Amino acid sequence: MSGSTRRLSLQFLFIFSIVFLMLLTSGIFIYQGMRGSETALVSAAGESARQLSATLNERIRRLLEPAESTLRLLSFDSISAATSMPERLGRLQVFSEVVANNPMIGAVYVGYPDGEFFLLRKLATEKQRNYFSAPADSAYIVQSRSLQPDDSITGEWRFYDRNLRLLDRWQMSTYQFDPRSRPWFMRASESNDVTLTPPYVFFSTHEIGVTLARRSADGLAVIGMDASVSDLSAEMRSLQMTPNTRIAVIADDGKVMAYPQIEEHLQRSRRDISLPMVQQLNAPALEYLYKNPPTKTGPQSFSVNGTDWFGVVEPLTAVHGNHSSVYISLPANELLAQTRSLMISNLKLTALMAVVLIIIGWILGHRLTRPLQRLTDQIQALTEFNFGSQTRINTRLKEVHELSGVIDKMTATIRNFLAITHVLSQETRIEAMLEKVLRRLVAATGLSGGAVYLWNEQENCFVLAGTTAVSDCPTRIHVQQQPDGSVTRNERLLSDQLPASDSWHEVVLRNREQELLGVVALKVPAEMQHTDKADFHYFVNEMTGVVAIAIDTRQLIESQEQLLEAIIKLLADAIDAKSPHTSGHCQRVPELAILLSDRASRSQQPRFRNFSMSEADRTVFRIAAWLHDCGKITSPEYVVDKATKLETLYNRIHEVRTRFEVLWRDAELDYWRGIASGEPETLMQDQLHARQQQLQEDFAFIANTNIGGEFLDEEAVVRIQQIGDQLWVRHFDDRLGLSQEERERYDRIPHPALPTTEQLLADKPDHIFHWHGRRPPVEHDNPANRWGFDMRAPEVAYNLGERYNLGIRRGTLTEEERFKINEHIVQTIIMLDALPWPRPLRDVPRIAGSHHERLDGNGYPRRLTSPQMSVQEKVLAIADVFEALTAADRPYKPAKPLSESIRILFFMARDQHLDPSLLHLFLESGVYLEYAHRFLKPEQIDEVDIPGYLQKLEELLGVSV
Repeated sequence: MSGSTRRLSLQFLFIFSIVFLMLLTSGIFIYQGMRGSETALVSAAGESARQLSATLNERIRRLLEPAESTLRLLSFDSISAATSMPERLGRLQVFSEVVANNPMIGAVYVGYPDGEFFLLRKLATEKQRNYFSAPADSAYIVQSRSLQPDDSITGEWRFYDRNLRLLDRWQMSTYQFDPRSRPWFMRASESNDVTLTPPYVFFSTHEIGVTLARRSADGLAVIGMDASVSDLSAEMRSLQMTPNTRIAVIADDGKVMAYPQIEEHLQRSRRDISLPMVQQLNAPALEYLYKNPPTKTGPQSFSVNGTDWFGVVEPLTAVHGNHSSVYISLPANELLAQTRSLMISNLKLTALMAVVLIIIGWILGHRLTRPLQRLTDQIQALTEFNFGSQTRINTRLKEVHELSGVIDKMTATIRNFLAITHVLSQETRIEAMLEKVLRRLVAATGLSGGAVYLWNEQENCFVLAGTTAVSDCPTRIHVQQQPDGSVTRNERLLSDQLPASDSWHEVVLRNREQELLGVVALKVPAEMQHTDKADFHYFVNEMTGVVAIAIDTRQLIESQEQLLEAIIKLLADAIDAKSPHTSGHCQRVPELAILLSDRASRSQQPRFRNFSMSEADRTVFRIAAWLHDCGKITSPEYVVDKATKLETLYNRIHEVRTRFEVLWRDAELDYWRGIASGEPETLMQDQLHARQQQLQEDFAFIANTNIGGEFLDEEAVVRIQQIGDQLWVRHFDDRLGLSQEERERYDRIPHPALPTTEQLLADKPDHIFHWHGRRPPVEHDNPANRWGFDMRAPEVAYNLGERYNLGIRRGTLTEEERFKINEHIVQTIIMLDALPWPRPLRDVPRIAGSHHERLDGNGYPRRLTSPQMSVQEKVLAIADVFEALTAADRPYKPAKPLSESIRILFFMARDQHLDPSLLHLFLESGVYLEYAHRFLKPEQIDEVDIPGYLQKLEELLGVSV
């Protein structure tokens, strides 16, 4: 048989046969029943439509017949011959009885050939009274037009209560209703019987109705009455067969005479209100039915906008002379809802029966094919590389049972081998890795337990690294001498010191260089002790060989990590040792930063709820903290240590003092020259003393200015210039005794002839040190700036000018020297970014180089803002500042107490220098105090108003932290 032939299982065929026959039979019966029910329902709908049409005809007859009878009686009333208003009002009682006793009649009126008009209208509702602005108790209104002697016609309205008492009368000059122009007047004048108008909207009340009119018996007037058919539209709602059935009375010209909620569809213009056309009902089914009337009796099926409908049209005969029909459209889904519901119920019952039969068929088929199917599934799982399932088949078939057991063992072995490879690739701790691998190795080989020993070269012994299913193995096994490379993998090194009650199989572990790594000792159960086959030993040795490679790799990684940690700490120690100004800064900052970051990762405050640190994150942060100032290794020591304004590699105040000494000697020489030339000795002594006193004062001022302890005002700067303008004579060449680099710098400057006169304090060209290609790329628009720096570098690298340095307003550093100190963070980022960091450590340069940034974007070197900084970067900034404030080993400043340090931290947080939420956590969690007890002197730990600072920080944050 072809390999592509589809094969069917016995269980499937068994189930399929039962279910197919049942579904086929049920489907035939359900279809026949549904078709019969639909036919019956459609026929019933047609009969209901005919009954509805008959009902409407009957209701219209009941509405119109009493009105016609009343109208015939009124045609003999004397009001037709009344020529004056009092005569007509004399018939008011008769007219009121007509409208009061017939609720459908809203008004009775008389029209005369000369244009006069008399109408009585009942005001039954508040809406009608409001429409005519009638008095409160009005029950009737009389509207009349009377012919005056001058042939003019005047209008008048009279309001009466229920007892026909006159309440008010209005002269209505605007009431220009001429009955002779109305259709009812004209039609009745030409007929001897009652005439009936088509339904229309009454001019005064906006109700829908018809007008009945008849010429009086004497032929002198036309009597009419308005009969409202608005209730007919309301009653049509009760005749709907389904919720969305549409019923309408439509004339042949398409005008809708009755329809539920017809008031909403009335067509209003500025002068008139008319009945809607069928197209204006927003009823597509009725519109379709009107345009496509049925050609045969009974319901017609049609579809509109994807919806199926049934339509019926029945003529309306109750309104004489008015050709109209009743149009009924029924949605098919509602008309046939009951049938379809019954069909669904039958289908559900059929489905239930199918499920029951499937279950029965499945149970019967499963009992027949279950063992073979499960065996097939086991083998199929292996072909699909699924080694997770292990289920022994319990069956009476011996061969199937044994084959299932073999497959289970093979699956378990493969699964344990895969688990070993997973552990070797994922577990970073060597002890945990060895214990997990050993457990899987024991399970894969069917042994009862085992132990792993690692070779400790320093102690010349094997150290227990992990066990499984054994508990009495010694933790250390000493040997007389280190095993050498001649030891084979199967040599027994530990058996003499392992529990003698058990049988052990040892495998010696070696690396690629055949150096001893350790020993794997496997406990062999009693039932397997006879197994001494080469295949078993080969399998175990190969499995443990993978372990040896993993151990060697892990030890190499750990040694490299230890070397990296040592180099990092060595660099930090070198920076601290390089300058007494940093001292232990690089060691203490990581301690404080790790303390605060751990508290932030464990904090439940809303601001830190999404912040957490894995072990890898902690490693990155620890390395970044240790290296945060590594760029200081490039900072010139004399700049970092500069304590006076004239200090470079030495304090140049001594040069200045020597020049003052020269001027002192010059003053003495001037004294003796004056004496020799015959000047009065007293005068010369006074000049000498005055000059020497001035020199003493000037040097004292320059020396004090050199310290830089106070702010230098403009007056002091002017005095420096004045003192510096004094001249002295240099007789010796300043180009002698120079280094090669310094001589090259002087060669670019003109060489004056000796002796030469120089200023006491000068800013010379040789004081300027240019960048000469070493300008750091810190400007934002610098093409070489690939680190995102945003700083301004000074024009020159250094300016050692004496006046320039003495003129420093505050402190001892020039702009160039301050940039050189700040440049250490630039060099930190450049140095760290140049290293080939592995992927998990790639954030080290970013974190290490951001602790001088500010939240408001005014920090350096990249002017980052708060959203651009991570929590770790903000933590490192706080740690860096707090350590610097509290350090007690700085030679240039005393250590600050806790209270002053925290006060400064708060001001920096307020000024958007530090993160307020982290400072809040720093204080609230007690990190500051924990650090203080470890690194601060006892006298520094004073009282701090922590609650007060916390409240201020919460106000600063604007929310409850």
